[in-house]
Amino acid sequence: MREEKILFTSESVSEGHPDKLCDQISDAILDACLKQDANSRVACETFATREYILISGEITTLAKVDYESIARKVLRKIGYNNPEDGIGADSCRIDIRIDNQSPDISVGIDHGNELNQGAGDQGIMFGYATDESEGYMPLAVSISHKLVRIASTLRKNGEFIGARPDMKSQVTIDYSGLQPRIDTCLMSVQHTPSVDENEFRRFIHEKIMIPVAESFNLNTDFRFLINPTGRFVIGGPRGDTGLTGRKIIVDTYGGTARHGGGAFSGKDPSKVDRSGAYMARYIAKNLVAAGIAKRMEVQLSYAIGVAEPVSIGIATYGTSKYDDRVILSIIDKFFDCRPGAITKMFDLKHPKGFAYENLAAYGHFGRPDLKLPWEELDKVELIKAEIAAYSQK
Repeated sequence: MREEKILFTSESVSEGHPDKLCDQISDAILDACLKQDANSRVACETFATREYILISGEITTLAKVDYESIARKVLRKIGYNNPEDGIGADSCRIDIRIDNQSPDISVGIDHGNELNQGAGDQGIMFGYATDESEGYMPLAVSISHKLVRIASTLRKNGEFIGARPDMKSQVTIDYSGLQPRIDTCLMSVQHTPSVDENEFRRFIHEKIMIPVAESFNLNTDFRFLINPTGRFVIGGPRGDTGLTGRKIIVDTYGGTARHGGGAFSGKDPSKVDRSGAYMARYIAKNLVAAGIAKRMEVQLSYAIGVAEPVSIGIATYGTSKYDDRVILSIIDKFFDCRPGAITKMFDLKHPKGFAYENLAAYGHFGRPDLKLPWEELDKVELIKAEIAAYSQK
């Protein structure tokens, strides 16, 4: 009988993918609002199709923001300068349909005391960490992100000849042995009609896939698939519509952990879909780094207008020697999960070291290229001291 492999797969998409284009426009608008008015209330949605962008949502701000100009700037930055690529920064039509935030929501959020502000909506958020990689992220999604990030960088600096902005990656990890291995690596990369397809595939395999695998100290003898249909000329918003918030698993843990369902992009920090998810990751990462568990998932839930979480839940997948109640007591002691406290601790109204637009492609967690406050391990020593004191009782 043939022994079945133990496999897990995650995917990522590049900044030029239609959905990610929309995420970046929505978050660039959020950045512009917060830069002028830190108390902006933003819930921005973007839709993209061939030569057309629609920006909609609810925004209440004192900022004076040119939404159309921001969208065109994002398109140029990504490299969408020609309609043949899917959309043109200077040629596409852009419609703006923005309204104010409902007063029924704002009255429940603003209680005068910033730390006790109510959650901007009900919802459940999950955070996850694992010790299987240096960044405490699952391997499959980390590798998938790096593949499209490196490919996009090479495209922009002129080394990746013939590549266009729209790209996808997918990585399957084999956990059957003592150490994880890459089983399959897949990339689909949009290209110009005249590209030498054999040379294009060779470049992807030798200059992107293999170096990325080596950077994780993993095997390079994996099975690889590149543009499996043969050609990928028509892409971007010409090949597929884009929409803000449609790549939430790519944004988080690649399917390894659960997801509450709420998207991040285009939302100010009062929306716990964003701030709560960042906090849940911060808790899980610090607990795993402190040795409490090898894998940890943290769930937070909120009610609209209420500051304190409705519930905090954890899962350690049998990788911890500590009772869940002990771990929950540590969370209660060292982590303030009120939305206002999260916003203040991470300075989410005045982001430093990153812009929200930067987060809208290649994931919100485990980013070695950005300094993110929810990725800090500043609670590890406190947790270690607390668990040592508990163990002596």
